[in-house]
Amino acid sequence: MSAERFLVQLTHGPEDPDRVTVAMVMANAGLALGKQTVVLLSNEGVRAAEPRVIASIAEPGFERLENLVRQYLQGGGEIWACAPCVQKRQLEGALIPEVKMVGAVAAIAFAAENAVSFAF
Repeated sequence: MSAERFLVQLTHGPEDPDRVTVAMVMANAGLALGKQTVVLLSNEGVRAAEPRVIASIAEPGFERLENLVRQYLQGGGEIWACAPCVQKRQLEGALIPEVKMVGAVAAIAFAAENAVSFAF
């Protein structure tokens, strides 16, 4: 049986731009394969959805993060953020508008329905 969904969990933020970039590369790959793909930001990963962070990350050998995020969103990908993680860091209203705030139940429900999960 082939998975129809990809869940890319990102727990790191601007302190580890390589992980942020590779997570978005993997998410775009999921879309390219025609899979429903969700990037789940948790812990420090929620900071990766701040506009200033997106604009600042440019890892050598990779597309700029702002281009990867734009491509992903235009391709129909979703970005979810752990609501308690955002609140803990006082980032309400500071993330790009496309981010959907979710709790654990939404993430587990998505993963439980034939999803392959990658963690960065």
